[in-house]
Amino acid sequence: MVAEGQVRSMRAAVREVWTGGTRVERVAYVVGFALLLSGIAHFGVFLVDGGPWQGPVSWRKPVTFGLSFGLTLITLVWVSTWIRLGDRVRATMVGLFTAASVLEVSLISVQAWRGVPSHFNSETGLNRAISTSLAIGGGLILVSVLTFTVAALRRGSVGRADMRLAVRTGLVLLVVALAAGGAMIARGSVAVSSGDTDLAYTTAGAFKPIHAVALHAVLVLPGLAWLLGFTMWTEMLRFRVVQLGAVGYGLVAVAVGVESALGVSPFAAPLVADVVVGIGLVALLLSGIVAVYGVVHFPTKDTNPIRTA
Repeated sequence: MVAEGQVRSMRAAVREVWTGGTRVERVAYVVGFALLLSGIAHFGVFLVDGGPWQGPVSWRKPVTFGLSFGLTLITLVWVSTWIRLGDRVRATMVGLFTAASVLEVSLISVQAWRGVPSHFNSETGLNRAISTSLAIGGGLILVSVLTFTVAALRRGSVGRADMRLAVRTGLVLLVVALAAGGAMIARGSVAVSSGDTDLAYTTAGAFKPIHAVALHAVLVLPGLAWLLGFTMWTEMLRFRVVQLGAVGYGLVAVAVGVESALGVSPFAAPLVADVVVGIGLVALLLSGIVAVYGVVHFPTKDTNPIRTA
């Protein structure tokens, strides 16, 4: 079992995320939790109201957008604290991402309650304004994520080698997820311009698998490195464990990305793709198991190990 002192260290590290955060970071954390609650609340509405889970008009969209944006906002703010970045730039980008997240989830939810599609909908002036606002929000999100990614890729941007690899890989995959989202919008817009709205929702959804897979690497991999910070293992050993997880996550993302590009469902993928995904998942799971094993059997005696090398 994990020693009591180790548990206290973990709790202290979690508290430090809040107590050591700036005002804009704290606001972002609160907003992130509010967005999570919005997603959960809309799932409750779905259970009561029923209706289709899939399709352009469903409760699925406010549920998934609320949960995904809430979790991503909280994660990105936390990950950004590991990156050496000017306070003003960090505050601006955190505020930008927070505002854009609220805009996206709010407008998606409004359209769900109105019973109309949120994307590719230009039937009325209000719907056109909402679609345009969603596109603007997506642009703001891309600007903030690219700013953090470029900063993380600079030499010496993150102190610990294992966390540096985790943050960089997670942010690059987050950019991939945003690119997939942009590709969905582009495909749908082309279909709409040709007069086939139904085709827009069908073709746009082809990139959903890679969008979903790549989106949360920025939580999983830095979370793995964070956990390894509570072991007494050497920096190289911690780096190798994170490297194993990053390779595993990358294999899954590449396989799913190729499937999405070719329009192949992950549930109907060829055997070779399933093998690659399986190897990736095993590597990722193994890295997590090794990290937990290290925390349990080789705990650090440092009372504040997280930010140290």
